[in-house]
Amino acid sequence: MRRGAAAWLKARAPDRDKLAQNRFLRPFANRVLRSDLWRFNRRSVPRGVALGLFVAILIPFAHSFVAALTAVFIRANVPVAIVTTFSSNPITWVIIYPAAYEIGRFLLHVDAMTGIQPISGTMQTMQTDHLLQQLTGAGLDTALGLFVLASVMATLGYFASGMIWRALVARKRRARLDARGRAAA
Repeated sequence: MRRGAAAWLKARAPDRDKLAQNRFLRPFANRVLRSDLWRFNRRSVPRGVALGLFVAILIPFAHSFVAALTAVFIRANVPVAIVTTFSSNPITWVIIYPAAYEIGRFLLHVDAMTGIQPISGTMQTMQTDHLLQQLTGAGLDTALGLFVLASVMATLGYFASGMIWRALVARKRRARLDARGRAAA
């Protein structure tokens, strides 16, 4: 029996053959199914976690599709990105949406109290307010909160998965050195 987080992920992640047969991904299959995007290494896994969390929180539909396509551009691990998008589900939305609304409302309220209104002014100048609202399907308060929450969670996921990766590699190295030491004795 295989053990560990990587084994669990490999058992549940869609394989390359299934994705190659997906009719939505077929036009992009040659790019998405490149072997370097499916290897588990210290750079691609944290990128995949960050991308998956960001997409899961910010985009309310087609998580896996968007994560798989975006993984190509940032060279993230495709299976990790897809599996991490499943962190967003109807149960977690009960927590995510009210939290996003409160975060967005707070930020826009603080922004309104300042004389220069950097957040609102920048969003209107660059028309990011409309983009966020259309992307998330939510009002401006919630859309801004979702963006902030997605950015924070993606950053935390990136660093946490990087630290976990390093700890797993260090544990494997220690076990190898111990086994080598026992064999020499």
